[in-house]
Amino acid sequence: MSDNNYELLVIGAGMAGIAAAKKTASRGWRVGIVDALPYGGTCALRGCDPKKILRRAAEIVDSARLFADKGINADDLSVNWADLMQHKHGFTDPVPESMEKGLKAAGVDTLHGIATFVDNNHIEIDGTKFQANKFLIATGAVPRELNFPGHEHLIDSTGFLNLPELPRRIAFIGGGFVSFEFAHIAARAGSTPVVIDRGRIPLKGFDPDLVELLLKRGESAGVAVRRETTITSVEKLTQGFRVTTQQGDTESTMDVDLVVHGAGRTADLDRLNLEAANVAFGPRGIQVSEHLQSTTNPDVYAAGDAADTPGMPLTPVAVFEAKIAASNMLKPNSATPDYSAIPTAVLTIPELVRVGMLEHEAKESGLNVDVRFTDTSGWFSSYRIGETTGATKILVDKSTDRIIGAHLLGHDYAELANTIALAMKNGLTTRQIKATTAAYPSTGSDLGSMV
Repeated sequence: MSDNNYELLVIGAGMAGIAAAKKTASRGWRVGIVDALPYGGTCALRGCDPKKILRRAAEIVDSARLFADKGINADDLSVNWADLMQHKHGFTDPVPESMEKGLKAAGVDTLHGIATFVDNNHIEIDGTKFQANKFLIATGAVPRELNFPGHEHLIDSTGFLNLPELPRRIAFIGGGFVSFEFAHIAARAGSTPVVIDRGRIPLKGFDPDLVELLLKRGESAGVAVRRETTITSVEKLTQGFRVTTQQGDTESTMDVDLVVHGAGRTADLDRLNLEAANVAFGPRGIQVSEHLQSTTNPDVYAAGDAADTPGMPLTPVAVFEAKIAASNMLKPNSATPDYSAIPTAVLTIPELVRVGMLEHEAKESGLNVDVRFTDTSGWFSSYRIGETTGATKILVDKSTDRIIGAHLLGHDYAELANTIALAMKNGLTTRQIKATTAAYPSTGSDLGSMV
């Protein structure tokens, strides 16, 4: 076999692409993987992991402030942003080399450069042609294009996660994960953030009642939110930027030191020249069958944010889709993804979590739904840490006593969501959950009372 001929070429060296490459290589396939960026992908280098490292400093500051009149002197507590960034780099900097070593040890050829399709079974990487029997596209997503005047002055999430200094005044554009998570970090680190969202209720994929509680909690920590507000322009000043907004008939301006793009992401496909490979795609990604195979080129598969699937844009979803795509290459049409009971969390302070259906979805589905709402702000697990906000909404199908949706706002509730997801995935009833004895006192021991 020629050095440039492969049984599988993976385009995108994030966690999904790496998982598929290792799986197929372990079955004896000759596999190559390529990326124009350092290996590791968004989650490890430019997203989930470094974000949560920065969040840890914000958690410490917030926890101390909650205990300011309960025995902790928080008067001089502050975040040294440069030291925090150095700590973050201690995790992210070794990742690319570690990922490449792991791939090479698994027998995968690691390639670097921009991959572009030439025809159905060939790509070029910086002028060199490669052939493969199969391709997996796992290129992830990039910030969606914005078209208002001055949009070029914005930085994206990657830029925020690499700021050498934290500006004092920051505007976050869009009411999704990126804006709220970064704004909650910035507020505790000494900045004055404002989230500008064109919708009436931000964080649209989450329970609106809990979102409102989160907004109040964020406001008390210094996170301002402007709803139903549209950005009309961003003007660069001698120092900082002037953001012009429209809310109804009212136009206003604000001067800030930084503007961050948090207004959504789209599949990163532009540079692939998919038309040359007869690969159909749309705004949500590559069009695939239930087996994650291109509907127009059977030698191409896609996973994660690059694929148009029902899956949420989450790293664990991308990884299991990639593994399923690999299984279907090794043994055609052998597996399909299961998207049930997948938790997703906004890592604000406190965190907001969802598993399963929203309340309106459950009611519209015709199920006999029992909505179990609980204010947990006064519970021991909240009182212990001085937290003032906590609530859960558990949706139960009365006919089966099984959870069909769970919505949580509170300290460390993402861990609770994992337990709920396990129960939902395995069909446990609320009676069975309540019959389980948990370690006490712990946040996990609250679950029985929540359901």
